Amino acid sequence: MAGSGPVRIGILGAARIAPMALIRPARSVPDVSVVAVAARDPERARKFAAKHAIPRVHESYAALFADPEVDAIYNPLPNGLHCEWTIRALEAGKHVLCEKPLAANAEEAQRMAEAAAASGRLLAEAFHWRYHPLAERMRQIITSGELGTVRHVEVKFCIPFLLPGDIRYNLALAGGATMDVGSYTVSVARFLAAAEPEVVRAEARLSSPGVDRWMTAELRFPDGRTGRVTHALLSSTLLAARAEVRGDRGTMRVLNPIAPHFLNRVTVRTESGRRSESVKGEPTYVGQLRAFARAVRGEVSMPTDGQNGVANMRVIDSIYEKAGLRPRGYQA
Repeated sequence: MAGSGPVRIGILGAARIAPMALIRPARSVPDVSVVAVAARDPERARKFAAKHAIPRVHESYAALFADPEVDAIYNPLPNGLHCEWTIRALEAGKHVLCEKPLAANAEEAQRMAEAAAASGRLLAEAFHWRYHPLAERMRQIITSGELGTVRHVEVKFCIPFLLPGDIRYNLALAGGATMDVGSYTVSVARFLAAAEPEVVRAEARLSSPGVDRWMTAELRFPDGRTGRVTHALLSSTLLAARAEVRGDRGTMRVLNPIAPHFLNRVTVRTESGRRSESVKGEPTYVGQLRAFARAVRGEVSMPTDGQNGVANMRVIDSIYEKAGLRPRGYQA
């Protein structure tokens, strides 16, 4: 698509996240244009399109995929529907930006990655935090040796999400805290460690049978480093978003690695003393969309591609198993 104009994106469904994650950011990214939407309820799609100035409404997902003026699909459908509709979009020749988590489980994620490879199209998971300069600054501090040899990585993300009946608590749609906020903690921990962990143990608190509202998991990396992730949609900790990396010469604590454009702070403590800094950058969704457009054109690769999504889902599956729960998508 090099030099062929903006990447034209169609939206699957009229999801609440779409304005924040795609429509408003697209206004700041000239290389992207949101041109179409389709929903199971065509009337809802028409109202959504009118509200957000989207020029075309399709009566079905299949019709959206068949639109020759759509280059890429944004998939914000419930977790349990990511695999089927992402693969259909890829097979129709569309690039896909799929909301996190990539799939209901690692097996589905692998099928999606294979479909992307077979179609020659881009599959990217929408971990927007990764596209803010804070991510590279965290890694820079770790690799500089300032902290010494890293011994432990810890990430926590808890939010006061109380709405009854929300799909985040729906087991049939692959819901649960680990599938939502937990996908972030796993992603950040893997990034900070630059390695894939083994899940040693996990403990869950449930909102309903099989559905976690709170989870903590102990991790071990191949070189012996340890880790911990804690995440919740409902817990005594109403709001927490932070990461910590402990080395034998110092500690780095990071406030809000998830949405750092709102507020972030990096604090490093070593024998030399304590220092703090904030990392400036454009909104994470803008950075993500800019990277997606460039990757569609073949100018860059996306760090949150399909294979990275498979690796993240493997850890999520293992957390559920260690907590005595079945990974999503396998329930009767």
